[in-house]
Amino acid sequence: MRRTKHQKKIVIIGGGTGLSTLLRGLKKFPIDITAIVTVADDGGSSGRLRDDYDIPPPGDIRNVLAALSEVEPLVEEMFQFRFSNSSDLEGHSLGNLMLTALTSITGDFANAISEMSRVLNVNGKVLPAANQIVTLHAEFEDGIVISGESKIPSYNQKIKKVFITPDNVKPLPEVLNAIKNADIIAIGPGSLYTSILPNLLVGDIPKAIMQSNAKKVYICNLMTQAGETSNYTAYDHAKALIDHVGVNFLDSILISNEEIPENVQYLYKQEMASPVKIDIEQLKTLHIEVVKKDISIVHDGAVRHDSIKVAKWLVEYAG
Repeated sequence: MRRTKHQKKIVIIGGGTGLSTLLRGLKKFPIDITAIVTVADDGGSSGRLRDDYDIPPPGDIRNVLAALSEVEPLVEEMFQFRFSNSSDLEGHSLGNLMLTALTSITGDFANAISEMSRVLNVNGKVLPAANQIVTLHAEFEDGIVISGESKIPSYNQKIKKVFITPDNVKPLPEVLNAIKNADIIAIGPGSLYTSILPNLLVGDIPKAIMQSNAKKVYICNLMTQAGETSNYTAYDHAKALIDHVGVNFLDSILISNEEIPENVQYLYKQEMASPVKIDIEQLKTLHIEVVKKDISIVHDGAVRHDSIKVAKWLVEYAG
């Protein structure tokens, strides 16, 4: 779907499967999409390429490019193809390798994303939160500090705060410009501390969000996540975002009003996860609008946001 200058501008901030899922729904609507994507990953194929080639990790970017692409299904499948049966290529996806190669060719990670966007006929703009390597750190309530996005959940204690190094990382001008001109800034869904918050720790991004006239909405997670948000309520999620930015910048929070089936809850319980409790009275103390909608689906035992329903609400919210 081609975009025009008269369409509403929606900026989505996050990473992981939650962001990609939402974008697959959003691209079906006549809106101007910009995805600002975390570059804090340090595990798996992304982590290996980051260390070997001194580039930001491409994995989350790859998934977002695939989600927004308008190419033949076989081309997307090839882009997402993950190699096996090879000690050298084991675990690498073709898309990660292509982004790495393009970064070497163009000399710049953001340029590589731009060129790959053209190849994949991406509907929207995909921007890294930072155009350089950053390392995510978590300070836990017991005072222990763990470094590395992939290592943080394994400590399995309550997180006090996260921060990145270097602490003087600057976002791309295009990131700040997209935030400034947005009609809506949507944050999430996704892993709170390892996919969403790393974006809000980069340079002038928090300031740009606060100064933007856009409506700011947090799309609340449906389930807690072991090692990150165990026993977290909707209020806890929103409060963590506000505390890390330093001011209450949210206008609203979008939450699901559906009960998750008991058999699905049982499956998640095996992973030490549970439905996010919706504590309306606590949320009211944040003085943000609480929007409850039918926005979740269950597929193959997993509960997910319904990308079309969430996208439809965002378009309506944009006015």
